[in-house]
Amino acid sequence: MIAQNRAGGYGHAQAVSHQSGEEVSVSMVDLKHAAAIVGIHEHVTRYAPDKSELQIQGESVIKALEDAGLTKQDVDGLLTASSSARNTGLNLADYLNMYPRFVDNTTVGGGSFEFHLSHALNAIVAGRLNCAVITYSSLARSGSVSVGTGGVARFGHPRLEPSPDSFEELYGLTTVGLYAMIAQRHMHLYGTTSEQLAEIAVAVRHHASMNPEALFRNPITVEDVVNSRVISSPLHLPDCCVITDGGGAVVVASAEVARNCRHQPVWVLGAGEAVAHQGAGKRDLMYIAAHQSHGPAFGMAGVTHQDIDMAMIYDSFTITVLETLEDLGFCKKGEGGDFVSGGRLRIGGELPINTDGGGLSSNHPGMRGIFLLLEATRQLRHEFDGTPRQVADCNIALCHGTGGALGSRHSGGTVILGRD
Repeated sequence: MIAQNRAGGYGHAQAVSHQSGEEVSVSMVDLKHAAAIVGIHEHVTRYAPDKSELQIQGESVIKALEDAGLTKQDVDGLLTASSSARNTGLNLADYLNMYPRFVDNTTVGGGSFEFHLSHALNAIVAGRLNCAVITYSSLARSGSVSVGTGGVARFGHPRLEPSPDSFEELYGLTTVGLYAMIAQRHMHLYGTTSEQLAEIAVAVRHHASMNPEALFRNPITVEDVVNSRVISSPLHLPDCCVITDGGGAVVVASAEVARNCRHQPVWVLGAGEAVAHQGAGKRDLMYIAAHQSHGPAFGMAGVTHQDIDMAMIYDSFTITVLETLEDLGFCKKGEGGDFVSGGRLRIGGELPINTDGGGLSSNHPGMRGIFLLLEATRQLRHEFDGTPRQVADCNIALCHGTGGALGSRHSGGTVILGRD
């Protein structure tokens, strides 16, 4: 939908009018207020062995539509991601007795749902749909899935298939090990410390203490983090995300539909997508996909970093947050350690992040990107006004989802949202 010119910039794109079939020119200004989040629901379960993934998604979709003041009959787009081959848009449509004309099963790990929001925006502008639901669920905890630590033991043997994973799993790599090596490298190059990484875990736990649904709500200190058990050096236990069940749904609609919904619309101002991989061994591992995805998002939104009131940053590990903030451009490469210190990331600080408690303390059911959209929407709606959890004067929020592993292949989806 967005046309990239030869210089790498983003200009006008061509779309087909849904009403007339005529080709029309769509500018970035048109894209900025073309679609909005109008309904949300978070399935607050953290452990649900009595439910199926489809049941969690189904309940979330219905309640998100109720939140928007819409029904299943209003939905013509269905977007979902899953680590299970059985849990697809096809099966979900059958389960919900829906007949969408637009289905997207894009699965790029935890950042899939930021990609979905971008795709829904493009489809709305192209006239392919008027209302879409983005949804996800997982039973990682009740299924005893050791996300990030299982390695080849998850399969009983190395996978023999024509994929890059096959050449790496032979050496016993784990997700947490890949992130730990990124952290080690960052420390070596820039002098980043475990105490600085711990600042991220402490700030996010502080926010979790205000969320009654968060898995862990007891306050922690930097000393608690650095004195805790090492999982993969230099990452300690609180540097790593929790493992839970959970799910949710987000309803995205055209401007025409959004204006008639129950809540003030939360507009999709900008979006960018990227992937990063080994680059035949030539990639600088200190730069992640966010380095590529944030430019189009900020350019489309027409905002600066100083305009961002709060951010939802995928926090699979504390090093994920630090590197993402650097590559989103909030600070220079190597300065992340100083940037995350001194209370900057707390509500009341310069850039509050993960105000629901994040993946480090609230929930992380395998892929967490949808929860970034949910909490950002709540903050932009000012749902917590009058409580310590509300970010003051919150008008523009950034969400960045990461999927895969920073040390190998991963995705990065940047979305900028705003209220009227």
